[in-house]
Amino acid sequence: MSAANRRSLWRGAGRLIVKRVGLALVTLLLVSAVIFTISGLLPGDAAQEVLGRGATPEQIAALRHEMGLDRPAPVRYAEWLADIVRGDPGQSLVANKPVADIISERLPNTLTLAALATLVSVPFAFLIGIASAVSRGRKLDRALNIATLSMVALPEFLVATIAVLVFAVELLWLPSITIVPKNPTFAEYVRAYAMPVMVLAVGVVAQLSRMIRAAIITELDRPYVEMALLKGVRPLRLIFRHVLPNAVGPIVNAMALSLSYLFGGAIIVETIFNYPGLASLMVNAVTSRDMPLLQACAMIFCAAYLLLVLIADTIAILANPRLRQA
Repeated sequence: MSAANRRSLWRGAGRLIVKRVGLALVTLLLVSAVIFTISGLLPGDAAQEVLGRGATPEQIAALRHEMGLDRPAPVRYAEWLADIVRGDPGQSLVANKPVADIISERLPNTLTLAALATLVSVPFAFLIGIASAVSRGRKLDRALNIATLSMVALPEFLVATIAVLVFAVELLWLPSITIVPKNPTFAEYVRAYAMPVMVLAVGVVAQLSRMIRAAIITELDRPYVEMALLKGVRPLRLIFRHVLPNAVGPIVNAMALSLSYLFGGAIIVETIFNYPGLASLMVNAVTSRDMPLLQACAMIFCAAYLLLVLIADTIAILANPRLRQA
């Protein structure tokens, strides 16, 4: 390929990436409007939650005015969005402290849980997906398909409940709630995170392994694979040196979609295991009608999901010459 053609391909890739970034920003803007609207439609009132049931209507009205809840919704949305863009999500209505400070205490915990679940689930998913694709149509493939379909069908709360009953109640191996000491040993660290990581990993492994299987099978049906086998290339070398590099685009997309599942699963897992993360903080914000805190948490989850999808699209564009020509 000539230098001019390569430059043209990279210019096309750059235009596509810029377009994807623009679409992600527009989507995030629309999501912010939806989050603000839905959070405002929740039943209950933050002023009532703060003052309690014994408060008079005059006291509630005065506190609502102090909190700015009596202003028109479009005005509040414009001010809130401007603060979000500046990096200031506002003041918690219930805790009466900056939302950024509250989130900064919890966000590292959720990132730690998501990172551990990723480190556990991705290798297992690749192992299951590759084994199932290579043994397509055989007993191993059928057994793995049944297992992964069963794992996909199980909701997180049921997996968590079964895990608690087995490992915490019957076997007494693991604690039923996640409490990490300040300076934990490796064994204490593993015991604290074992069950929440396992529950999150079940869904990710099931979804990701099936997507990896489909991507590898698509590549195995291509003519270059048959040619390589006729030339005597060993199956393992064929998979890792030829098939996986060509399937990197679909696999990365599958990883982004599967890992985004962690954000939804984290809400259930953190609540069940009383884990002090961002998802449980958002649940508490819903209960207390703390709108600024709820909106900030929801925006973080949505932005993280869009970032994963954007990274997957970028890698797919760079890995696929046909997309770079668009």
